[in-house]
Amino acid sequence: MRPGERVPVDGTIEDGTSWIDESMITGEPIPVEKAAGSAVTGGTVNGAGGFVMVAERVGEGTTLARIVRLVAEAQRSRAAIQQLADRVSAWFVPAVVVAALATFTLWMVLGPEPRVVHALASAIAVVIIACPCALGLATPLSIMVATGRGALSGVLVKNADALERLAAVDVLVVDKTGTLTEGRPAVAALEAVEPFTKDEVVRLAAALERASEHPLGAAIVAAAGAGPLPLVSEFRSVTGRGVAGRVSGHDVLVGSLRFLAEAGVDTSSLAALATAHQEEGRTAVTVAVDGRPAGLVAVADPIKASAPAALAALRADGIEIVLLTGDARRSAAAVAKSLGIARFEAEVLPEEKGAVVERFRAEGRVVAMAGDGVNDAPALAHADVGIAMGTGTDVAIESAAVTLLNGDLAGLVRARRLGRATMRNIRQNLAWAFGYNLLGVPLAAGLLYPVFGVLLSPMVAGAAMSLSSVSVIVNSLRLRKLEL
Repeated sequence: MRPGERVPVDGTIEDGTSWIDESMITGEPIPVEKAAGSAVTGGTVNGAGGFVMVAERVGEGTTLARIVRLVAEAQRSRAAIQQLADRVSAWFVPAVVVAALATFTLWMVLGPEPRVVHALASAIAVVIIACPCALGLATPLSIMVATGRGALSGVLVKNADALERLAAVDVLVVDKTGTLTEGRPAVAALEAVEPFTKDEVVRLAAALERASEHPLGAAIVAAAGAGPLPLVSEFRSVTGRGVAGRVSGHDVLVGSLRFLAEAGVDTSSLAALATAHQEEGRTAVTVAVDGRPAGLVAVADPIKASAPAALAALRADGIEIVLLTGDARRSAAAVAKSLGIARFEAEVLPEEKGAVVERFRAEGRVVAMAGDGVNDAPALAHADVGIAMGTGTDVAIESAAVTLLNGDLAGLVRARRLGRATMRNIRQNLAWAFGYNLLGVPLAAGLLYPVFGVLLSPMVAGAAMSLSSVSVIVNSLRLRKLEL
């Protein structure tokens, strides 16, 4: 990639450094520094540096192609409020026909000569001015403009219903790793239980975690260094608990204390060590070899710089924040305290996360769930609005109704603002469309004739009908200028 060129596909920088303008993806105007190992996105613009990148996703698999596909699907979807317009239209059309026939009859009976001409002109004017074009445009046009505006700000909305539900959300259930935290954890400390050494603990753990998708696993692999790792056989991953397999002829378990205890390992020698690290907000990943405790790896994942302000803005907007994580209670408590989150649930398994969301919904709450991992997918699917971090796994993104491209909870503040503005815009459109018809039909029928001698011609009625549609279009297009 040469300076000034547009990145053609998604990939990873192999060599070199640069600053890349990602505003078309994230909405942020400030270029982002990229170095070896950094991910780059097709469609973004390289700055002054040059680098070599490895292409990883091309064609329909790129982020840009996915954005285009999701926006197109959202613009074709229907919001629940559209059903109101549909129900009204089902009664409105027959009512207009009846009004036109009544107008024709009244003019034929009571009108001045030439009665047939007046009756026919008035009946036609009623049919024309009551044409429900504005009613049909009111909702889909607002949705189309809003989803495009959201995409420009890094908020991808999968369907129109999500925008409507976002405006009503009163509980946000949020995952910790990768959502509140950077999702780029690093090993902060190693502990070993004799006769094992710290080097053995980290290398055995890294050998297993190399096949895992979890960000904590990536941190452990990085801590093991660049040397070759032992080969693994019989690998299996238990989502939300840990991983297991045979490493160099030994049965190795890597995961939570609960995971080891369920496998029959005596974790008493690790419990105190784990507690000390958890109280500092670290995640304790414990290791067992051949049924014996071997040690633990303490992993620290810094909280995103934007998270405190985003959560404060959401709380000020009347949303209750609930932290939901599979991490140990002490680690969750430390993170919750630092972010001012009063309510949290820890040591929750993936299948239990969905149950927690359902419990809130059973209380009559409108629940949004924000997460980024495979273990969050069930809860994202159960929530009224599932919100996935764009930096997370494909499973989470597919399960969610809204994707925050830059993986920042500040995007949720923008998404909620967009949802509210969209619903307000739709209501304005519907109010105008209904009000226009309620006023226009009597005028077209000849309401002003007995007093002022004014009769609305079909040509004027046609112009007025067009004006109503133009008004709805102009009002919907105001969403393009919405400050998010």
